[in-house]
Amino acid sequence: MYAIIQTGGKQLKVEAGQEIYVEKLDVQEGETYTFDKVVAVENGGLKLGTPYVEGATVTCKVEKQGKAKKIIIFKYKAKKGSTRRKQGHRQPYTKLTVESINA
Repeated sequence: MYAIIQTGGKQLKVEAGQEIYVEKLDVQEGETYTFDKVVAVENGGLKLGTPYVEGATVTCKVEKQGKAKKIIIFKYKAKKGSTRRKQGHRQPYTKLTVESINA
């Protein structure tokens, strides 16, 4: 059994017991979070939503809030004296464990 959920402008295929990383959600560690934007559910037969499957939810437990590894953004214009710019970015994320898929 699996489900396809939508969160943070992305769609993820999830199964029970799986650990996933999503865009930062406003919940505390140890709490549960329920996704109601379920695009598809497969439980013996595939159920597609228009755009979401009615009554389907995915329940997850919040493991931790964190930041990804730093990426470096370096902007540079050739043959121009002082147009160099270095900037770093760490994307915040939420780590979840999928507990159940209710269809």
